[in-house]
Amino acid sequence: MTTDPAAAEETEPVTGPEPGGPGAGPGADDEGSADGSRVSADPGDEAAAGATDATDAASGEGGPSESEDPAADGASGDGTAAADTAAQLSEAEAELAAQREFRERIERRKAEKEGPVQAGARLSGKAADLLAAVRAVESGGKPPASVFAEPEPAPRRSAPEPERRPQAMPSATPAPVASEAVDTVRAVLVEGGAPEALAAQVAAFLGEGADTQLREDPWQLLRVAGVRPEQADGFARALLGAECGPDDERRGRAVTVWLLEQAALAGHTALEAQALHAALAQRSVPDPEAAVQSALAEGDALVFQDALDEPGAPPAPAPSEDEGEGEEGEVERPVRVLIGLERYALAEESLADGLARVVNSLPKEDGSAADWESAATGSAAELIRAVAGHGLVLHTGGEASRAEPAALAATARSLGLRVCAAAHTPDGRRRFAALLASAEGAGRGAASASASASASDPSSAPGFGAEDETGAPDGPRPGTDDGPGGPARTHDGGAAGTHGGASGHPGGGQPGDVGTGETVTTVAGLLAGAEGPGRDTDGMLRTDLLIVLDAPQLDVESAAMLAESLPDGARLVLSGDPGVLWSAGPGRVFADLLAARPCPQVASRTPDPGPIGELVSGIGIGELNQVAAPGKEVVIVPVRDAGEAVHRTVQLIADSVPRAIGIPAEQTQVITPGHGGAVGTRALNTALKERLNPGPGRFGGFDPGDRIAYSPAPGRTVPGHVVKADADGLHLECAGAPVVVPKERVEQTVRHGWALTAHQAVGARWPAAVVVLPGDAAQALTRPWIYTAFGRAEQHLSVVHGVDQALPRAVAEVAAKPRTTRLPALLRAQVPAAG
Repeated sequence: MTTDPAAAEETEPVTGPEPGGPGAGPGADDEGSADGSRVSADPGDEAAAGATDATDAASGEGGPSESEDPAADGASGDGTAAADTAAQLSEAEAELAAQREFRERIERRKAEKEGPVQAGARLSGKAADLLAAVRAVESGGKPPASVFAEPEPAPRRSAPEPERRPQAMPSATPAPVASEAVDTVRAVLVEGGAPEALAAQVAAFLGEGADTQLREDPWQLLRVAGVRPEQADGFARALLGAECGPDDERRGRAVTVWLLEQAALAGHTALEAQALHAALAQRSVPDPEAAVQSALAEGDALVFQDALDEPGAPPAPAPSEDEGEGEEGEVERPVRVLIGLERYALAEESLADGLARVVNSLPKEDGSAADWESAATGSAAELIRAVAGHGLVLHTGGEASRAEPAALAATARSLGLRVCAAAHTPDGRRRFAALLASAEGAGRGAASASASASASDPSSAPGFGAEDETGAPDGPRPGTDDGPGGPARTHDGGAAGTHGGASGHPGGGQPGDVGTGETVTTVAGLLAGAEGPGRDTDGMLRTDLLIVLDAPQLDVESAAMLAESLPDGARLVLSGDPGVLWSAGPGRVFADLLAARPCPQVASRTPDPGPIGELVSGIGIGELNQVAAPGKEVVIVPVRDAGEAVHRTVQLIADSVPRAIGIPAEQTQVITPGHGGAVGTRALNTALKERLNPGPGRFGGFDPGDRIAYSPAPGRTVPGHVVKADADGLHLECAGAPVVVPKERVEQTVRHGWALTAHQAVGARWPAAVVVLPGDAAQALTRPWIYTAFGRAEQHLSVVHGVDQALPRAVAEVAAKPRTTRLPALLRAQVPAAG
């Protein structure tokens, strides 16, 4: 590692990440929570409870106090034009529609299972007869004998194929509310001293009679994103006067829900009852237990009891028949009581059900074991063998290991399977498409060489003149055009991977015959229906193998939607680097699956190359090692204070890296711990714009050519640049696709993008990265944050270092903050641990 590349010729190499000084920048107001690092697992902490404005709930950085502007928080995704029925819809609209449809489906399922039967007035047929029989027995009469007679079996008829009807997609923005309703709510807000700007949000959230509901329960204001308990208390005091008090049942219920929502922003899907009670006490709720019970009674939250199994202990034995039903035969097992919001509870249960179905539905013998085995060569051999015999497989490894899922996808396509791979970002989609094209090209080359050898000596060809297991002569396999390595055909006759998308660059053409529109997608685009193979009449994805890359970025809702969308018999591979930051949304799906071990796990042995790969690999195991960087691949730039950190960052981007390394500014990404503070993204973007693209910022602070980060939906970021602005809004180019952002949405969804947080950058890579570590961000650093930030660089990494010994300390000692989830317990109840 060396110092500033511009002066590398005159300066002695630095032997390690030596500090240049502690840094004297002012305290960061919000950068510490940029990636969830300041959000405690206990929602009673002030950081977990901090939601400073109405956009906090949309934060993609995992912490409410950091999310003043959610526009670019979270991770990337993109939206490309798709089916004709959705041509006029934005990707955000389609994604919201898919999420709403998913929630409605699992809510209907729950209602069907648990819904009470009404008094009986609407019952008919057999149900009405049974109810009459029960009432006859209760009154001492004799039930009709016909009630219990077995009916004649009806002749079986094949069910007609359901007709696919186009469904109306809801808008991504809230439905417009009548101006009269907004005016009445505004009057109540003004009377209570609350900002008038909240009127439209409150009216849309509470619906009809919002003003009356708000007067009857002023703490309903706390349901609006960004409102804090103390603000809702002041509003309630102004409306209720002497009736208002901290022991009000309405207040306790509202604060309970608010704390659970803040916990979800910190990544939890539920909270232990004790932690929730403690947080309520910190919020001056005199009877936390009563507040929780009130929320449960109103259906605002759900309670769960999850069994606690000691590590390594065998499952609790079932009571024997001799023990009967008495208390002596009952085996008490420790449990933990969890409280959670219904939204995430249903998502985790649906995810567990879906994964159990994937594990159990794959046929044990699918007739292709020999084909899979013959294709299991190279570094991907172990992964291919695991996928051949299992419905669910976990694959772990760094950036270089992505070649193994690519080899798996190429093998499966050559065997006639329909394959779909989904990455977290458009950049991840582009990189994987290039790997897949390379793998398929290598397969075609091997097939051509084998064919040439067979032509010169036909008798030496394996299986020459014989029939395969299906009884067909050697030649193209069913479902393919020209055998292994040739262009695969989908099961419904369409060519796989022939549809739209980009692989060579975002939004551009495709290398080889890999069609990224069907074969390689983004997770968001696949779920929204804007990308991918499409769905069948049952709403299932038309795929036999789904490979999900960047799996640590899956939150419980996205993962549940994917699992619910897989048809019976399809295989699912979750691949990713377990060392990176977890998802911006609630849950830690990949980590939970690795811990629960419901399926085979394949750990890649392919290391990331070069000095950057060596440095990042050491960080992953808690070691900040000195690495040799003869080509100035890793450079340490010591700074003393915040002002110097900003100055050196701008100098690196605009001059040093382009001149000394040869990488232009537009291919270099700045990464910093948060948005606020003297060296946050806002300050750095201001300085970088002034140097790289100065202008008046006539449209919301933006000018043509500005580098931006666009958030089409909460928790996702797409890098791009400004093209122009007109009456229609701000015109952007993101991942090669044009995007028009209406004027009223610019402030909420677009921010400058020369500097990003690590959560925004995860899933993407750049030729060069400049990671800024100001002195006031020392408390925000964790091993996953450093691992993620340093790993965004492909060829060159500069570290603007002002945190003294906080950097090696964070690498060695500060792991990811725990998240409370229910997925491991739900999986243990349905799927036994593998091995």
